[in-house]
Amino acid sequence: MRLASIFNVIALSAFGASSAIPATPVALAARATSTALCPTYNGQNYQDSTGATYAVTCHASNNGAVIGSSGSTVNLGQCMTACDGQSGCKAALFHTVANQCYFVGTLGSTITNDTYNVGVKASTSTTTSKSTSATSVGVTFNVLVTTSWQQSVMLVGSISQLGTWSPSSGVALSASQYTSTNPLWSATVNLAPGTSFTYKYVVIGVDGTVTWEQDPNRSYTVPSSGTTATESDTWQAAASQSTSATLASTVSNTVQGTTTTSVAATATCVNSATSRNCWNSGFDINTDFDTAWPNTGRTVTQDWTITNTTLAPDGYSRMVLAINGQYPGPRLEANWGDLISVTVHNELPSNGTTIHWHGIRMWHNNGQDGVPGLTECPLAPGQSKTYTFQATQYGTSWYHSHFSSQYGDGVLGPIVIHGPATANYDIDLGPLPITDWYYSPVMLHSALAEHANALPPEADNGLVNGTMTSNSGGQYYVTTLTSGKKHRVRLVNTAVDNHFVVSFDSHEMQVISSDFVPIVPYNTTNLFIGIGQRYDVIINANQSPGAYWFRAEVQDTAGCGTNFNNGNIRSIMAYTGHTTETPSSSAYSYTARCTDEQSLVPYWDSYVPQGQAGVEFTELSTAQLQQQENDGSITLYWLVNGSALSANWETPTLEYVRTGNTSYPDTANVIVLPSEGVWTYWVLQEVAGDPYDVAVPHPIHLHGHDFYVLGSGDTTWTAAEANNLNYDNPTRRDVAMLPTNGWLALAFQTDNPGAWLMHCHIAWHADEGLAVQFLESPSTISSYASDFDTQCSAWDIYNSDDPVYVKHDSGV
Repeated sequence: MRLASIFNVIALSAFGASSAIPATPVALAARATSTALCPTYNGQNYQDSTGATYAVTCHASNNGAVIGSSGSTVNLGQCMTACDGQSGCKAALFHTVANQCYFVGTLGSTITNDTYNVGVKASTSTTTSKSTSATSVGVTFNVLVTTSWQQSVMLVGSISQLGTWSPSSGVALSASQYTSTNPLWSATVNLAPGTSFTYKYVVIGVDGTVTWEQDPNRSYTVPSSGTTATESDTWQAAASQSTSATLASTVSNTVQGTTTTSVAATATCVNSATSRNCWNSGFDINTDFDTAWPNTGRTVTQDWTITNTTLAPDGYSRMVLAINGQYPGPRLEANWGDLISVTVHNELPSNGTTIHWHGIRMWHNNGQDGVPGLTECPLAPGQSKTYTFQATQYGTSWYHSHFSSQYGDGVLGPIVIHGPATANYDIDLGPLPITDWYYSPVMLHSALAEHANALPPEADNGLVNGTMTSNSGGQYYVTTLTSGKKHRVRLVNTAVDNHFVVSFDSHEMQVISSDFVPIVPYNTTNLFIGIGQRYDVIINANQSPGAYWFRAEVQDTAGCGTNFNNGNIRSIMAYTGHTTETPSSSAYSYTARCTDEQSLVPYWDSYVPQGQAGVEFTELSTAQLQQQENDGSITLYWLVNGSALSANWETPTLEYVRTGNTSYPDTANVIVLPSEGVWTYWVLQEVAGDPYDVAVPHPIHLHGHDFYVLGSGDTTWTAAEANNLNYDNPTRRDVAMLPTNGWLALAFQTDNPGAWLMHCHIAWHADEGLAVQFLESPSTISSYASDFDTQCSAWDIYNSDDPVYVKHDSGV
């Protein structure tokens, strides 16, 4: 059974069919150890901070009806106190992994459950609920909404009593008066007179899915008279939503200007289907964009709003953090040399965010890299930010949130920067992003994985260009091919944990670029794509017209990701006139693997200085640590040289640099590279963990640079290996695989001042600390964002006001 399903079953069995609790609590606060009650008070009575008495049972739950929840508690004792403040609460039920407190209003049986501790309130008249004091008003909320069997309805809103917009912390409504002709759900909430707030109703499915009613938000002010009040509503029917099959792209506010170049014109041909090696204004495929690029005088602008919404990419509805209401987000499309300006509005009610432009080196523009705790503070709810940078490279990539593992819940989209190519093609079909997909929030999975001695979560499905089929419906993405034409397809792995081998039945792929690097073309029938990697391929539609499967196989047997729907993650590539057909084509055979492509020869001959006197490899070892906490729980860390990175969202590294403070915290994992123009040689080595040897491959991503992959191996690195590496035009890219129990040797030049991140792109591992930041030429950094101070000030205000979700991981 899938892990997501196991958790749903546990949650539902704990509370019974009538429970209104979502199956996926999302809050995770810092753990407290001084007041942990289990196992000390197991089977005994405990008096909480308000004087109420509870009978404590550890590793157990009560399957009575849940009437509410709170994500602000960190142990059972605090959960009991919160129960005292909830009208009708008879038992406090504390989820020990997610740090979530549930209020049981109707007692059931207390049953064994390793994930929970429970305290049942003693029947005594001395315990008085705080919420029934004379200073509160009982407001009854009635809503007419037709629901299916075992669904429930929650009231959520802008104040803490209504969960601060979190469905898992809202108020559960009762269906005691519900009939087929009068589908009434009702709840009474005690609120202070004069309180003003906005609110909505949500329907919770039996599987924990959340369906919000349509905008606008409702508004209400509690009567000042102190008398009881009733608010009667009718469900605002939601308009149907679906993911877009094609990703729209707009170029607006174009600035007309004289085109300039950074080098003298050398090419005179024009880019066309028969001359893709050409570009314009003297630039072509022979131009090394490390040193030269066009200045087009054109600005590409986009405006993005990030919100909570509900989408069903594969037919299964779940909460998605969507950009402009779609997943994947809008395509960012520009020409080589364009200026790009993207304004981001954070309308997530309870989450910060940032946007990182994956693989774009941000040449001397570190302040736009979008990493919280390094280059900026998170963008607070209700705030906006404009990122501005020039497209000095060309090719295919993606943008994504770098706010913990948030991108796995939807904050991502493709990037296309048009430029020359190393082979000819007729039609550019655009990006084809591939990802794993989880029915429970990825941020929840990450929090659970951080505190479980278990295998990583299994993905529920995979998506190709934002869509797939499942038992709930969905559809395959269909790409139309023109017979006799060559088609460019831009493959991107935007996954959280899954690595793929992709293939196209009966057709070869001609590979022309890896990440942002043009390569000498080669042909293959299958292609390994690690997380964060990109390949541009050309597909020649030279077979019998028909419909063929495009396959994305998760490499589970090789040890880099698991997916419940593996073997069925596909899209359809159909010749014109065959787009409604279901393919019957057969797959190519291949050997499962978690290792990079070996035929990646950069088109430009890149020379890396070889082993002269004084050159040494800095060794960075990676290992997992399972740390036993004082309350009996565990916390997982991925260490680099014995330290797990934890970014300081409130004081980014650039603030240290700007103020001349060199006292970087140990957990910042800062490596200072003080000199410009110096070749840097690193070797990453996976070593045994503590107390278990967890050996897995890692996709290593470098910000601010491409690196040169000098070699890798599945043994232990020794100094002698330096003499056997490839310094003669080695593979160049920005994501490379560190083999299981092996090593990865890299080189790059310090030519881009800034605070840059290098990290594993498996979300669980990055969250658990597998990252370092290297501070390159700090004395020459001058690329601070103009809104650096105002953004940090807004975050400080938001973060100091008891935020719903508290940073519990590395932050990146």
